[in-house]
Formats: sequence, structure tokens, C-alpha cells
Amino acid sequence: MHIGLLECDHVEGRFPQIEGGYREMFAALLKPHVPDLKFTYFDACHGVLPATPDACDAYVCSGSQFSVYDARDWIRPLSEFLGKLHATRVPYVGICFGHQMLALAMGGQVARAPQGWGVGVHEMSVVEREPWMRPGQAVCRLQYMHGDQVLKLPPEAKVLARSEHCEVAMFRVGDSMLGIEGHPEFTASFNEALIRARRDRIGAAADRALEGVNGPTDSSVVGQWIARFLAGAREKS
Repeated sequence: MHIGLLECDHVEGRFPQIEGGYREMFAALLKPHVPDLKFTYFDACHGVLPATPDACDAYVCSGSQFSVYDARDWIRPLSEFLGKLHATRVPYVGICFGHQMLALAMGGQVARAPQGWGVGVHEMSVVEREPWMRPGQAVCRLQYMHGDQVLKLPPEAKVLARSEHCEVAMFRVGDSMLGIEGHPEFTASFNEALIRARRDRIGAAADRALEGVNGPTDSSVVGQWIARFLAGAREKS
């Protein structure tokens, strides 16, 4: 499978003690579950997008330090590209910022989370089981780092999972587009460094998050779900 990684931020080198960035984290998440995986990287946060939706078999959109409603000149073209992916049924999975971008591009609403930051390891509970969710698991623990969240779903959207701090933890638009608020690609060491760097902005939730940030997660399970979703959506397109 040829996956285009839409890079909405660059984190490599941000923390001297952490090697790599989104490219390495997504490769570690997906390569165990996708035979013959090939990535092409698109520097979306600097305006670089695929020329056409069929440039890749499927797309994954990364997280970002930015908000989807920011007045930045690269965000509208990215939103319009997601519209083209939807129209052509090219598979897409958005993570955190990419999850929120999917909601906004398809007609939903994204804003600051009224309950504050969602950080550290949290559980998401599956409310709608789908065939690609194998192995089956009712609750998945993931790393989180978000100050914004989806407040209103777009048309055609279906909530698949919720968490205590995030009503829309995972959702699907049609059969080809999936959003996940959590970060299955994050390592504990990267999220710990990020929480510490943002401690003043996050507030008291940062200290609570740091207590459990090195706990077990189900990233491998969600990585398999993403791989199965993309493969299944590709077959239907």
C-alpha cells in the first residue's frame, strides 16, 4: 500500500532526547500491519499537497501544534483536498489535528474543548463495532494531546468511540474517511516531553497526565484497525 502522509507539523529535533518525528512514529505504527508499505511525504503545513487524490492509495493526516480554525494560508487548501478525497472515495485517516480537520472540512464544528486539555493516557470506549476493528476490543487506551475537539459532527458522520473527556473520540464519514482524536503513533517518551514542554499552558491536567503517561496503551491494536480500515476502504473505492 502506498500511503501519503500529510504532515501538518514537524516535530523531529524538537526534543534533543527524542529521535525521529511523525515519519518514524507512523512507520512504527503501521509497518507491522501493512505488507509492502510505502510512504510519500507531503509538507502540508508549508502548502505542499498531492497534485491529485490518486497520487497515493490512501492518506494519513498527522497532528499539529496549530488549530484547524487558525487563519493560516495552508489550512483551506488542505480542507479542500479532503473534500476531493471524499468525492473520489480515496481512503483517509486523520489523527488529532487530522481528525478535527476531517470534521471541519466535511461541515462539522471544532473549537477549544470546554473541559480543558485532554492529555496523557486515556481510554476510548467503542460504541459502534465495525468489521475492520479486529482484534475486537471494547476499550482502547491511547496517548492524547489536544486542546481542541470536535463539538459538532458533519453530515454522514457516525461516532464510533467516545471517552470521558472527548465525546467524539473516533468517527467515520462515509466508508472511506476515519478520524481518531488520540495519538496511537505517539511513544510515551515523546508525549511525556510534549506534556512537560506545555505544562504552563495545560495546567493541573499536566501533572495528572505525567503520573500515567508511561502506562500501557493499545496502540498496536489501533494500528491494526487503521491498516484494516484503509485496506477495506481501498477495495470499495
